[in-house]
Amino acid sequence: MKSRSYEERHNDALEVFDGFMAGSVGDPERGARAMRRQHGALGSFAFDVVMGDVWARPQLSRRDRSLIVISVLATIGNTEELSVHTMVGLNHGAQRSEIEEVLLHVAAYAGFPMAMQATRVIEERFRIIDGVERLPERQPSALLDDQERRLRAHDVRKTLTDGRCSENLDDDYKNFIDHLGEVGAIAYNWAFGDVWSRDELSRRDRSLVVVSILTVLSRIDELAFHIPAALNHGLSREEVEEIMVQMTIYGGIPKAVEGVLAMKKAYSKIDARS
Repeated sequence: MKSRSYEERHNDALEVFDGFMAGSVGDPERGARAMRRQHGALGSFAFDVVMGDVWARPQLSRRDRSLIVISVLATIGNTEELSVHTMVGLNHGAQRSEIEEVLLHVAAYAGFPMAMQATRVIEERFRIIDGVERLPERQPSALLDDQERRLRAHDVRKTLTDGRCSENLDDDYKNFIDHLGEVGAIAYNWAFGDVWSRDELSRRDRSLVVVSILTVLSRIDELAFHIPAALNHGLSREEVEEIMVQMTIYGGIPKAVEGVLAMKKAYSKIDARS
């Protein structure tokens, strides 16, 4: 990060805030003053550090940062902030279907209770935006038999592992079950076969979301698998590191530090193998 004057950092924060609100506030400086007036030093930092130091960074798009933040807020159950960031995500170009798709990964990696709570918050925000009492009926998931789920899961597993899983579907499934038992069966069929194989988000974006969820949950062993998988799905090392930068604000510095250490350990193994 290059050194900037306070004025430069603050101006970056003003530009970010204007994007947050899609230009609807008129003078962003009024928002900065309101934050300082209402919250003191916390408000100053929320404006100049959160927006000026982190959101203004060019290493990820604002849309990507919104997907990270929505993933984290849904995972930790911060409903008030999730409602605000649902609106911000839309202003940053995320589609409603993409925001809803994030919640499938929250269900798989943080549990259904968190995902169900989050979906109620997000639906309420959509209703407010639309000025309606009820949203249109949603499309259900595809109704797949287990063989189709496993075929899709195997395709996902091949991209996650860059082809290092067994080329034979039955062998790959058996290896997974031998390692994890019935938990492995659910993970293979549902997480990989049902969720990861969907088209509503790219696998690159799914890895962005999953690494974010695992980092805020301190799931270091899972990060050891999913950080290399993120690279296999097209995220750069710089972009993975930027997830951890975003985590300093929305998950806390200790979570970000854990994520950076897990990231470096994963990269060391990759480089040693190369």
